[in-house]
Amino acid sequence: MPKRNRGPHLEWRPDRECWEVIWFERGKRCRRSTGTADSDEAKDFLADFLAGRQEISARDPSERLIADVLALYATERGPYLHGNGALTLACNIDALLSYWAEKTVIDVRESTCRDYVRRRGVRSSTSGRELGCLGAAINHDWKAGRLASSVPVWRPPQPPPRERWLTRSEAALLLHTARLRVREDPRDDRRATSRSRWYAALFIVIALYTGARKTAILNLRWTQVDLDRGLIDFNEPGRERTKKGRGRIPIPRRLMTFLRIARQRGTPTGFVLHDGGRPIGDIKKLFQRLAWAAWMPDVTPHTLRHTAASWMVQRGVPFPVVARYLGHSDSRTTERVYAHHAPDYLLSAAKALDYR
Repeated sequence: MPKRNRGPHLEWRPDRECWEVIWFERGKRCRRSTGTADSDEAKDFLADFLAGRQEISARDPSERLIADVLALYATERGPYLHGNGALTLACNIDALLSYWAEKTVIDVRESTCRDYVRRRGVRSSTSGRELGCLGAAINHDWKAGRLASSVPVWRPPQPPPRERWLTRSEAALLLHTARLRVREDPRDDRRATSRSRWYAALFIVIALYTGARKTAILNLRWTQVDLDRGLIDFNEPGRERTKKGRGRIPIPRRLMTFLRIARQRGTPTGFVLHDGGRPIGDIKKLFQRLAWAAWMPDVTPHTLRHTAASWMVQRGVPFPVVARYLGHSDSRTTERVYAHHAPDYLLSAAKALDYR
């Protein structure tokens, strides 16, 4: 006999040390943080939540303001985002409100979406990401029972994925530039310049030999690096697993040498990449100066991730293994982006046509 739906109720979440409202919509488990560890405050929150659900339940799309949809999406989805996710969500919503704030959900049509893209005047990848956020917010509202029906959100065609990757000689030049030729602000002292050269070179080596994303590398602590067993866990303790996976991978032999040297410069619980003991907020500007100095202005930190994946595929590593190493949730993504690097890709199909 199926369990009876209890309706919205409170549950304690130990990893966040706060109460959450739990309910089920269309067979799916939904949750919303109360933002408090106090049981009385959580009960008041639940009462307001129940009153609000009854008040705005299952509205027609013509009666539901997009501003309200986005506001609730930010409130209910934001607490579960990590890293720069919350900041990206806020920027997307801010851009969307400039056009959609006074419109209702029923106004979301292909013509209005195209008009939004035209008025934004930014790259299609940027406006497409923002419209994707709008679609996710509307779908979230519908799943929460606040919309009687959902509406599709048109998005502009996305540009093909970047295919820039580094050859071995280019990677060596970039690393050499980081160690010897990076130009800093003239006002910086020599000691600061030396430190920045060191962590820039270490960032490049880690990115090339692990294929990890920039944020994962900058947030990496020594507690996540096991030099004795030769393993790195890029998923921070307590961080919820997301679609942008962070793998637990073996340390390549050449990277091990750099990490042992870096370990002598850090503290057991500190960041692997640091500036005088302080965490590095971002490496974008320093890396941009570095790339220009190496005559590679089109290279970004994410290029190093593409490079690691391309090198693995070129050496014949199977796509599922590459996907697991990079943290991709589906190897089809890896195959779609990097298949053309495989030395024997489609070779069997060509041989089949030659069969007599």
